[in-house]
Amino acid sequence: MEQVSSSPSRSRRAGAEFLFALRVTVPVFLGYFAIGIAFGLLLQRAGYPWFLAPVMSVTIYAGAAQFLAIGMFTAGAGLVEIALATLLVNARHMVYGLSLLGRFERAGARKPYLIFTLTDETYAVLTSVAIPPQLDGPTASFYISMLDQTYWVTASLLGAVAGAVIPVNTTGLDFALKALFMVLFIEQWKNTRSRVPFLIGGACSLAAYFVVGPGNMLIAAILSGIAVLLVLRRRLPQNDAR
Repeated sequence: MEQVSSSPSRSRRAGAEFLFALRVTVPVFLGYFAIGIAFGLLLQRAGYPWFLAPVMSVTIYAGAAQFLAIGMFTAGAGLVEIALATLLVNARHMVYGLSLLGRFERAGARKPYLIFTLTDETYAVLTSVAIPPQLDGPTASFYISMLDQTYWVTASLLGAVAGAVIPVNTTGLDFALKALFMVLFIEQWKNTRSRVPFLIGGACSLAAYFVVGPGNMLIAAILSGIAVLLVLRRRLPQNDAR
């Protein structure tokens, strides 16, 4: 009798966690649809078949790297060059994972998927939104990650199909990714107590721009920012979500 009565309870809780994830991922949905469609359009306009867009979004699932791949494909870059560039662009994701080890500890079989889908946008949601205590954290995190990837795959597919059947001027579409990053930055700024990590990141980025130049600043800014945060980690205030 206990097993029969507990099943509806688990179902209701799972439903609540899904609805929670659906609500908090609305900003990602809006951004991903704009950016995903832009990616699909640009990939198809570069001369590649429409089905490559959803394949890349399912297997790679890294917006910046996917946009970068279009240019590298077009330029005829080799696999080693593409792999190295992708590693440098996505190196920041390793830091994301380290900061969420505690949250993913009870994720069980879902942990590999949570790690794979830890994009900038998903990380921003997971670290800036407090999951209600009555909900199961790993389950809510799983739904957040799953919904975000669903938005991205669907949008990239729509963009690629639209590009194949409708003539579209793609000038300036690559700016969509930068716009989403700015929106996510503003959301995290508003929903976190400490501003110090933001200021450190900005200072390191500015220093990297002048020291190594705009073409090589990304990895320099990431590494210097990590180094400063590690040195000051015990002195920094807690940066929990509001």
